[in-house]
Amino acid sequence: MSTDFAAIVPIVTVTLAACAAMVAEAFRRPGEQMPIGGLGIIGLLGAGAASIFLWNRDASGFGVIRADNFSLFFNLVLVTIGILTILLSGQSVDRERLPQGEYYALTLFSIAGMMMMASATDLLVIFLALEILSLSVYVLTGIRRTSAAGAEGAFKYFLLGSFSSAFFLYGIAFTYATTGSTRLETIGMELAARAMQPGVLTMLAVGLLLVGFAFKVSAVPFHMWTPDAYEGAPTVVTAFMSTGVKAAAFAAFVRVFLSALEPLRGQLDPLTTGWVPMLWVVSVATMILGTVVGVAQTNIKRMLAYSSIAHAGYLLVGLVAANTAGKAAVLFYLAAYAVTNIGAFGVVSLLGTRDNPHDQIRDFAGLWNRRPGMAGLMTVFLLSLGGLPPTAGFIAKWYVFYAAVQEGYYWLAIIGMLSSVISVFYYLRIVVMMFMTEGPEAAPVPVVTRAGWAALTLATIAVFYLGVLPTRLLDLALASVSTIF
Repeated sequence: MSTDFAAIVPIVTVTLAACAAMVAEAFRRPGEQMPIGGLGIIGLLGAGAASIFLWNRDASGFGVIRADNFSLFFNLVLVTIGILTILLSGQSVDRERLPQGEYYALTLFSIAGMMMMASATDLLVIFLALEILSLSVYVLTGIRRTSAAGAEGAFKYFLLGSFSSAFFLYGIAFTYATTGSTRLETIGMELAARAMQPGVLTMLAVGLLLVGFAFKVSAVPFHMWTPDAYEGAPTVVTAFMSTGVKAAAFAAFVRVFLSALEPLRGQLDPLTTGWVPMLWVVSVATMILGTVVGVAQTNIKRMLAYSSIAHAGYLLVGLVAANTAGKAAVLFYLAAYAVTNIGAFGVVSLLGTRDNPHDQIRDFAGLWNRRPGMAGLMTVFLLSLGGLPPTAGFIAKWYVFYAAVQEGYYWLAIIGMLSSVISVFYYLRIVVMMFMTEGPEAAPVPVVTRAGWAALTLATIAVFYLGVLPTRLLDLALASVSTIF
C-alpha cells in the first residue's frame, strides 16, 4: 500500500462507517430496528486496528497528514471514546426518538475530523478538520428538534464557534505573512532562525491561534458556550463532545505550540516575549473560574461543564511546563479524563427517562437505595474527577503538577492543587446525596441495556487500571509525544 494512503487509512475507515450508517438509515423502514450503531463500532475497531498496524512506521500522507505515534495515540483514544459513546447511545436514541442514521453518521464524521486534526501537519488542514468536527457537533447539540434548550445551546455554540474559527483563520493568515508557509515544520524552522526578534505581527499570529484553540478546549475567557451547550444537548452527546472535542483540540494544540511555535515559547517573565505568559494566565483563570462557578450549580450537566472547564486549565499546566513529564502527562490526562467523564455522563444518561432527564443534583438523592450499582459507579467516576486515589484522575493530576514544579512554576502548581481540592466539594456533594439523603420512594427506575452496562464496566475498569498501573500508558504517551519533534 502507498505510504500516502496508508497514513489516512484510520480516517477513511471511520468515514466509510459514517457513510454506511447513512445508507442503512435510507433503507430502514419506519419503525424497523437496525443495528446502525454496530456499523459504527465495526468502523472504529477497524480504525483502531489500522492505527496499531501503523505504529512506529511514521507514515506521511500527501504532505499534510502524518501518522506518527503521536497522532496514532490520539486515534486510539478517540476510538475508545467513540465505542463507549455508541454503546451508551442506544438507550438514549430510542428514548429521545433521535434519527438513528443521522445521529451515528454525525458522530462518526466528527470522529474522522478529530483524527484528521490530531494528524494534520499544516495549519490549513487543521482548520479544515476543525470545521468538519465542529459542524457535526453543532448539529448533534441541537439534534432534539423539539427541545428549546437544545436549540439555544446549539445556536450559541455555532455563533461563538464561528467567531473562534475567524480568529483561528486570521492567525493562520498572519503566520503565513511572517513565515511564508502554513506547514508546521517550515514555520518552526523560520521562527527558530529569528526567535530572538519575533516581532509584533508574529506574536499577534500566536495570540490569534491561541484564541482558536482556547475556544475548543473551553478555556477562560472563551468558555461561555460550554454550560449552555452541555445542558441543551442530549446527555450522551454531551459526554462525547466533552471528551472527543477536547482530546482533538489538545492534540492540535500540542502539535502546533510544542513543535512549530516552540521557538517562541519564552519564559514566565513580564519582560520576556513568548506565549508562556499568556498561557499561564489563561490556565490560572480557567482553573479558578471552572472550580468556583461549578460549586454553585444545581444542574449536574452544568456542574460537569464547569468541571470540564477546570480540567482544561489543569491540562494547560502541562503545556506551560512543556518538559518531558508535562508532555506525557497531557496525553495521559486526556485518556484518563475521557474514560472518567464518559462514565459520569453515561450514568446520568442511563438514569434518565423521557419525562425526567435526571440531570438535577437533587435527582440523585437516595440513589443508593434504588440503584446501588449505578450509585457505586457514579461514585468511582466522581472521585476520579476530583483526583482522589486510587483512580486515574489522581495520577493524571499528580503528573501535571509534578511537571510544573520541575520547571519552577510553583505558583501555577499551588493554584492548581488548591482549585482541585475545592472541586472535590461539588463532587462529594453528589456522593452525599446518593448515600446519605432520602429520595422519592416512587422515583422511576429505567431498565439499563446490556450495552450501557458494558460501557460503564469498561470505563470503570479503565479508571482503576490507570490509577493503579499507570506506568505502561505513561511510557506509551512519552514515546508518542516525542515523535512530533
